Amino acid sequence: MAKLTKAANGGRAAKVPQLLIEERRRKILEMLSAQERVTVGGLVEAFGISAVTIRGDLDALDEQGALVRSHGGAVKRLNPLQDYPLQVKETLHHAAKVRIAQAAARLIRVDQRIILDSGTTTAETARQIKGSKLTALTVITNALNIAMELANLPDVSVIMLGGMLRQMSYSLVGPHAEQILGELNADHVFLGVDGLDPELGLSTPDVFEAKLNALMIRVARQATVVADSSKLGQRSLSVIGRVENVHRVITDNKAAPDLVEALRARGVEVILV
Repeated sequence: MAKLTKAANGGRAAKVPQLLIEERRRKILEMLSAQERVTVGGLVEAFGISAVTIRGDLDALDEQGALVRSHGGAVKRLNPLQDYPLQVKETLHHAAKVRIAQAAARLIRVDQRIILDSGTTTAETARQIKGSKLTALTVITNALNIAMELANLPDVSVIMLGGMLRQMSYSLVGPHAEQILGELNADHVFLGVDGLDPELGLSTPDVFEAKLNALMIRVARQATVVADSSKLGQRSLSVIGRVENVHRVITDNKAAPDLVEALRARGVEVILV
């Protein structure tokens, strides 16, 4: 179909050709390749079409695996071997992360000692704790943003691990963090990962983060992985541990059934939200 606009001669409508759907989507991918992130508003302005149509294009390209939908737009499909800034990760799969965090928060009990690893889903779990009525809670974390999220809560004590700051994730890692954590114990650890493969196990791009994550699992009575379905089946650089080392995985309902069954076959509880 062609879009009609007013012509200068006599006010008659003149036909302005619109891009075909496939051509428009190809141009969206070209724009994404050049600038790494696109927004719905920017694409509406670029193509002169409705936000509803643009969202439909982005959803279709996401389903094809050509990009990843984010809050208000889209980003390039992430490489599990590469680390990305927290600001990029927090825009991805936001609705799923909220549901996962809500399910995680429901597992926490009054007067428990919990560990929250760095990550966007664990940060959302901290926000859920902030809005809950949990009291006498002790939270151990290596993430600056999570510590700040919980800092002003009168009924929550925060223990911040020291170490080297990773600017990508606002997390503290390294020998100092491991030494402090090794002297603590917890009832429950909530762990975010970049890769969750039933055969390889849990993984993340940074070797120091992986070592600290493995120690978190060892010092906690229970371990729960909080990860959206895009992480399932992925393999990142540094292995944290086998899936059998954790008690459960909370993920969203878009998780591939075969991967869910493979995890359950290894004795891991899988909660779909």
